[in-house]
Amino acid sequence: MNNSASNQTAVNKPPWRLRFPDSEGKLTWLSMLLDSYAIVDKGVAHAVKKEIKRRKTSLACKVNCDSCCRTHTDIPVYPHEMPGIYWYAAEKMDRAVRVVLRGRLLSAPSDSSCPFLIDASCSIHPVRPAACRQFNVFNRPCAEGEDPFFTRREDVLTPERDYTDKAFYTVLPFYGITEEVAKAKAIKNRILHTQAQNLKSIKWLQLAKAMDDFDNR
Repeated sequence: MNNSASNQTAVNKPPWRLRFPDSEGKLTWLSMLLDSYAIVDKGVAHAVKKEIKRRKTSLACKVNCDSCCRTHTDIPVYPHEMPGIYWYAAEKMDRAVRVVLRGRLLSAPSDSSCPFLIDASCSIHPVRPAACRQFNVFNRPCAEGEDPFFTRREDVLTPERDYTDKAFYTVLPFYGITEEVAKAKAIKNRILHTQAQNLKSIKWLQLAKAMDDFDNR
């Protein structure tokens, strides 16, 4: 699913690295998060290109396709990704979208869709979780209600672990892991994977409150 990344500014960086200079100067974790996402995106692009060439197939995911956002019951989100979601929703999101999102967070969607899905588009697209970035489907679009990870696993992209590990390595200081030996051990033992929560199970009322707090400053 694609969406325009509003409020972003590119400053002497490759196009796959979003930049928010003012915010990055104030929030020590933000550059790490954006660097991590840039690595994930680069890895996905590399893996997709390689898979298309290997299988002589095409990517089924298209702009405004929201199937995975509606049907997936388990979307992992890591602790280091949560501040990015809070920050973007409270400070950077388009105001009209923000009003709709706040209402959804307060009422809790009655359907099983991701709470950040608004009008078939991801309202937090620039800081969407790594799991969302990495989920890509080949061959044919998903059928209504289908999760192809279970129905046709061969058509679902397998992320390249080298890129994923590098992305996680980049954010280890967020978890207080700064020594090189400790970093290597954390990646080898896949420690961060034990920290993930299901995005759809998280109580997002606190985010709505954070949005209100920002407005009332």
